[in-house]
Amino acid sequence: MDKNTTAKLDDFRKKITEAGEHIVFHVFPTKILEMHEAVQAAASSANSPFNASQSSGTDATVCSPSGEDGGPKKRKREDEGAVRGATGRICYPEAVSANQRLVGLHTFIKRECEELGVLVDQVKLWITLTMPKIEDGDNFGVEIQTEVLSELDRVHQSAYNLRDLARQDHLDRAKICSKLIKYPNIEDYAVALKEHDEKHLYMARENLTDIRNLYAVMTDLIHKNISKIRAPKANNSMGLY
Repeated sequence: MDKNTTAKLDDFRKKITEAGEHIVFHVFPTKILEMHEAVQAAASSANSPFNASQSSGTDATVCSPSGEDGGPKKRKREDEGAVRGATGRICYPEAVSANQRLVGLHTFIKRECEELGVLVDQVKLWITLTMPKIEDGDNFGVEIQTEVLSELDRVHQSAYNLRDLARQDHLDRAKICSKLIKYPNIEDYAVALKEHDEKHLYMARENLTDIRNLYAVMTDLIHKNISKIRAPKANNSMGLY
């Protein structure tokens, strides 16, 4: 490579190193504390959207084609089959509303998982670029780097799986809602919908804890082995932990 390209690559590696260390020593600790506060609030504060004391937000009302949804008779039809009830609420035939509380919690979890994935990718790139060339002997530091990268891969996959739970929740909920629309007089389907929502509210609180733990475990492992991550060939007398 020419000198100009080499200089640009060196500058790129320097910026990646600076970004990686900033994430590990500043961003990760901040996220641990932030997520820990959210976990504590979910357990003790009624103002937290994750708190169990709040209503599940389940609405098992089915709007029938006749314009009846278990409430007062509708006065007129609106555009595209919608009808307006005596209370003024617009209701669509054979429809069950999504749980807006769950939608909000899913949005929060997805945002946190996506941020975690981006941060982990940057740290993985930094550690990968610090790995020395492949050669015989004195590879203990490289083994530590490989172990840390494996942990980062696990964290990244966990974040992806947590991010995907919203999709699965909506699919499972839709199946119950379709049964509720088909058999609106069977009360157990309405009860099943409420139980489903309560289960996923509980899971959302667990997911919040999982995200905090992912940050904590990953940060602890990197901090304990930072000397080998920075210079894997400098000293082979130190252990992994």
